[in-house]
Amino acid sequence: MNPNKSPFVSSSLIITAFLLFATFDFGVCRVEKGMIRSQKLGGVRDITEQGLNGIEIETLARFAVEEHNKKENSLLKFSRLIKAKEQVVAGKMYYLTLEATDAAGKIKAYETKVWVKPWINFKQMQEFKQVSNDLFV
Repeated sequence: MNPNKSPFVSSSLIITAFLLFATFDFGVCRVEKGMIRSQKLGGVRDITEQGLNGIEIETLARFAVEEHNKKENSLLKFSRLIKAKEQVVAGKMYYLTLEATDAAGKIKAYETKVWVKPWINFKQMQEFKQVSNDLFV
């Protein structure tokens, strides 16, 4: 190996490693509502402000309630979506907070996780649990 090229190769490797570290540790920038925002790759992102009435997100919330009803032999009825977050995984993981009416007619809040891989038509409810209604009054 030529001794004159060694410092150049070492410097190039160090700079490349630093840039890769910075890209993955500090995240990527995107323009949102005229502002530049940084988001960590794979991080959970709030999508509540992007329109909770979005058909896709509400459909996922309804799907989660239906799946819970099948698994638990329950009679919950979807009422409304309160909050939504998403995370890029092998597909997308959606973290949804919703309200549903139980068999007695009481409205209760629930948190659910739904994993979606649209390229293989995969959708699975990962978790469904009741949360305190005090947080959403």
